[in-house]
Amino acid sequence: MNDLRNGEAPHPQALQSDSGFGRALTSTNAASLAVVPSSAPAAPSRWRRRLLLGLLFVVVAAGGAEYWWQHRVPPLPAGIVAGNGRLEADPLDIATRFAGRIQELRVDEGDMVKAGQILALMDVKDLETSLRKSEAQVEQATKAVAEARANVAQAHTQVVLARQQMERAESLLKNGWITRELFDQRRQQLESAQAMERAVNARVLAGEAALNAAQHEVELFQVHIADNTLVAPRDGRIEYRIANVGEVLPAGGKVFTLLDVGYVYMDIYLPTAMAGQVRIGSDARIVLDAYPGRPIPAKVSFIAAQAQFTPKMVETRTERDKLMFRVRVRIDPGLSRSHAEAVRSGVPGVAYVRLDPEIAWPQGLQGAP
Repeated sequence: MNDLRNGEAPHPQALQSDSGFGRALTSTNAASLAVVPSSAPAAPSRWRRRLLLGLLFVVVAAGGAEYWWQHRVPPLPAGIVAGNGRLEADPLDIATRFAGRIQELRVDEGDMVKAGQILALMDVKDLETSLRKSEAQVEQATKAVAEARANVAQAHTQVVLARQQMERAESLLKNGWITRELFDQRRQQLESAQAMERAVNARVLAGEAALNAAQHEVELFQVHIADNTLVAPRDGRIEYRIANVGEVLPAGGKVFTLLDVGYVYMDIYLPTAMAGQVRIGSDARIVLDAYPGRPIPAKVSFIAAQAQFTPKMVETRTERDKLMFRVRVRIDPGLSRSHAEAVRSGVPGVAYVRLDPEIAWPQGLQGAP
């Protein structure tokens, strides 16, 4: 310790002699030696993280740039306007006309059906029983009419006989061979036979009317039974199955929702300046997000007569376009039916409308699907 005060380096033996100070110094050096190796790799680790983050940023930026390039909207020439929308097919509700129980379902969601195809059968046991009853009434009325017509023939013969007797009595009365009383009897018999003939003819008419009523009732039950067989009114795709077998539905109960593939369209919204130049029948193109390279030919089929607020799902180019006109662009029915398998309701896309027929479509909108 004295050597340290005098500024001289301590002798090793001196350090060893002072046990407390030596142990402290030795422990301090050991701690220093233990810390240095653990803190040395810290700087390279931070640089490695920064390098990875930088590479990740470059990859994300490159992917975003590529996506923007592939999905960017090319500039449109003057005279062609566009609007966002969704492809839609006209929905048709397949519903019951009468209350009843579903007996059989022959299609399901997603199935393609043809016009006239049977989709579902309703339980018609009660109607079939009523039909058999009406058919029996028709048979009964037919026999009644036949009997009435036979009575007409019989009554006619009575009239003929009574007329002949009346004519003979009239001749005999002129010669004085019979009395006036007998002549009056013959005349009364003739009038009675004629009245009977008229009555029998009336019965024939009544029987024929009853027969017609029974026949119409049979036809009515046949129509009701046919109406309980649900058929597809048009070609299309089953979008929803709303009811199941065994369910009892009221009159007008929905069983299916059918998408008419012959009426496929897209509604877009255009501001006043653009909508005012659109005409019914204007040429158009529909480009779906799912098929960006396959423009679909279409025509403008409807233009709203009144402006409305822009729906929230429709994006506009400027915030000041608050009131828009709905314009419907419809695909040709023959074209949509020929591609019925590809029709998907709700697919987003863009509809392009050509305001000036003299303007040629851009290269990317000239093709057909």
